[in-house]
Amino acid sequence: MPRLLALALISSSLLAAPAMAQSFMDVDQVTLDAGLGMSYSPEYMGSGDNDASPWFILKNITLGTPEGEKQGFSITPSLRYMGERDSGDYDRLTGLDNIDAAGEVGLRLNYVTGPFSSYGTIRKGFGGHEGVAGEIGTRYRYQPNDKLTLWTGAELQLGDDKFTGTYFGITDSEALTSNFAAYDPEGGAYAANLSVEARYMLTPKTSVMGKVTYGRLLGDAADSPIVEDKNQPSISIGVARQLNFRF
Repeated sequence: MPRLLALALISSSLLAAPAMAQSFMDVDQVTLDAGLGMSYSPEYMGSGDNDASPWFILKNITLGTPEGEKQGFSITPSLRYMGERDSGDYDRLTGLDNIDAAGEVGLRLNYVTGPFSSYGTIRKGFGGHEGVAGEIGTRYRYQPNDKLTLWTGAELQLGDDKFTGTYFGITDSEALTSNFAAYDPEGGAYAANLSVEARYMLTPKTSVMGKVTYGRLLGDAADSPIVEDKNQPSISIGVARQLNFRF
């Protein structure tokens, strides 16, 4: 599945290459929402217990002058931060290796028609994992007034063997130091999410953001011996500021 997503994104990028080249040449600024909040979510992927943790907001990256949600196809950068997993903090993970914080960098292909949008992302990890991950999903936007915007969405999360092996696998050496047998999960769709998201503009540049997500682990990820609960709900709230970088 990740390979299919990668091929789809690469093919679309090649088809759109002339227009993209011209578009990137015309870009004189980058705009994004960046901020910080709190998230109440599973302690680690697969945990049955939730805990409060920082929510690093990095959303709505726009190349060029922001003019609302652009209709049709567009390609934008895609970034994700994943926190560290210290096995010493959880009795269930005793004997497993720690996982450092990870950053992911890649591309997002969007298609917007009216209030509906569909997307696919692909990113390469560095730091805590060196795999390839991404999502495919769809969202519906509802804007009751000029300050409040709501989204409902459905998303399938994807990862290759390196990604799922890092977060759901048990190596031979870990099997010797933990209570788990060795486990080598394959890549593919590892989670499905349903979400409701809101943004309220306090000022033209500052907004309060919130998100409620119901996630469920799938496939080899869900079958991992470290997983206590396949259901993975979360709630997040924070404040973001629109940043503008001109060239």
